Amino acid sequence: MELSYQSTRGKEANVTASQAILKGLAADGGLFMPSFIPKLDKTMKELSTLTYQETAYEVMKLFLTDYTEEELKSCINRAYDSKFDTEEIAPLAKADGAYYLELYHGSTIAFKDMALSILPHLMTVAAKKNQVKNKIVILTATSGDTGKAAMAGFADVEGTEIIVFYPKNGVSRVQELQMLTQKGKNTHVAAIHGNFDDAQTGVKKIFGDQEFADQLEEKGYQLSSANSINIGRLVPQVVYYVYAYGKLLSGGEISDGERINVAVPTGNFGNILAAYIAKQMGAPIDKLICASNENKVLYDFFQSGTYDRNREFILTSSPSMDILISSNLERLIYLSTGSDAAVNAGLMKELSETGSYTVTPDMKKFMEDFVGGFAEETENQTTIKALFDSTGYLIDTHTGVAASVYHQYKNQTADETKTVIASTASPYKFSGSVLEALEGTKSEEDEFKIIDRLSDVSGTQIPQAVEEIRTAPVLHQSECDKDKMKEAVMSFLA
Repeated sequence: MELSYQSTRGKEANVTASQAILKGLAADGGLFMPSFIPKLDKTMKELSTLTYQETAYEVMKLFLTDYTEEELKSCINRAYDSKFDTEEIAPLAKADGAYYLELYHGSTIAFKDMALSILPHLMTVAAKKNQVKNKIVILTATSGDTGKAAMAGFADVEGTEIIVFYPKNGVSRVQELQMLTQKGKNTHVAAIHGNFDDAQTGVKKIFGDQEFADQLEEKGYQLSSANSINIGRLVPQVVYYVYAYGKLLSGGEISDGERINVAVPTGNFGNILAAYIAKQMGAPIDKLICASNENKVLYDFFQSGTYDRNREFILTSSPSMDILISSNLERLIYLSTGSDAAVNAGLMKELSETGSYTVTPDMKKFMEDFVGGFAEETENQTTIKALFDSTGYLIDTHTGVAASVYHQYKNQTADETKTVIASTASPYKFSGSVLEALEGTKSEEDEFKIIDRLSDVSGTQIPQAVEEIRTAPVLHQSECDKDKMKEAVMSFLA
């Protein structure tokens, strides 16, 4: 059976992988999903002997079926190279009985590097494959990490422009500086006066504006996305869950076929959805622990079956999870309807118009692999400090949320299943909050003095990606109102 892609809202079907990657978002506002989730064609024992790059090929070839072996291996080898500061690409660290999957060894020290290192290569191959003559404009909203990782990935990539919108005062200073100092003639970034959901909604509106698309077409441009709504972002994320299981197996930490749990700090839902897809492919994963911060819209959804974004938006120390509209959840909702695009489209319309929707009991039962939990700020700080004090292992504030929720889950269920915690960013990306967790007081010092002190206190090395922005000149200074994003796009392209 030939794998193809279709929109979760039903208006596009039989789309190839390369076409889905180029489009990013379907014309009807839906997200592209494969016509079925393929099964791994190697055993976990066979996969456990492979490098990260080899594992990536074995997983991605099953989804990206119109890429040749040579094309796909070339994309993989160019993506997962010396820009990662560890040969393993995604090492596992054992601390306090759990396994931390370190996804932050790429050039922007956050897990977004895992997918955004390969997306530009997948996209340029896709453009050639589909005889695209227009310049591709990558349009992205970021809650902090995607923006820098996308800008770094697409910087000076021929035939592309990259435009990033982020919420002013809604990202850490390190995240902001990483974007504002990014080199590349084709890179553009603007701070919007609003929160991440405003940025994401604005980007989706631009994608849905046919008149605007026609104006861009006249000027020789076409839009695509580097957000996790792009299937070219989601598929590479599946890889590291398969790889993590293989590493546990080859390291003798688990026996062949033994099931593991996975705990993931969750905002836009893409990272934990990738773990779910790995499970559907045959990786022996049991529970998917979905960890939220105080913006606990996903926790409430898994408890009640009602998704409701009509609530206060809270700024926390884990800003990449400060999200009330989890875009990738739509893919799970679609699967839970039995891939009924009409039912899914109706729910998404309800969300757009009223801010909420409720799933049926059968749909809720379909999602029983997921367990929701949330951590308040004080609990997150306590977890970071306790882990460091007892083991010397330092984690960031997003990983702290996942670790907190993992401990809650364990205490409530007495489930002793071995657990992989997705460690999504370097502690140095959120140094002020991490130092506050360790010392108990908020420092008013300059960001880089805090970074130096965190290194002294923890005895850990400051990553090169942070050292680089210490003295780098600010190259981007644009700001705009949330209802002026279209105008900003036009001014950047002019």
